Amino acid sequence: MALRKASSYSLKIVVPYTRVSKKKNRAYIKTVPPKKLVKFTMGTRGNYPHIMSIVSDNKRIQIRDNALEACRQYIHKILDTSFPGQYLFRVVPVPHHIQRENKMLTGAGADRMQTGMQLSFGKTVGRAAILREGEEIFHIEVMTPNAVQLVRKTIHQVKAKLPGKIKILYHEIKAVKA
Repeated sequence: MALRKASSYSLKIVVPYTRVSKKKNRAYIKTVPPKKLVKFTMGTRGNYPHIMSIVSDNKRIQIRDNALEACRQYIHKILDTSFPGQYLFRVVPVPHHIQRENKMLTGAGADRMQTGMQLSFGKTVGRAAILREGEEIFHIEVMTPNAVQLVRKTIHQVKAKLPGKIKILYHEIKAVKA
């Protein structure tokens, strides 16, 4: 199955929609696609002084689960090879929104062959997480300032896989001496 590019999901105002029908057996989504996002928390828990959050900068956006999984795998690989066991990495949104597609004929003469239903419900093709502006996508905690620079570089490499604009929020927790 060919996927649409990420930008096709960033411009729409997305509302989670469930079919409503007079007949009970047609009033819900029959098949739910399997989850592609397998882990949400990686690394070891602890008190890390450097905290980074990657947040959405669009009003409303949907991020496909395979885009989240691709970013998760890449960031986790970089963190695990560079700083094994000295980080905490979490994927925050959970993709619950079921995406549907009404397949149409394409090619020469397709405009005369198929009229199609307007606003049809469509078949399920994947899952997505719907985010508003300022909602967190990834949460990363590391020990050293060198790790912060590596994480920033990694996020700039991964940014192309995510639809819309993102911001990196950073804050440092000062250690209190007793």
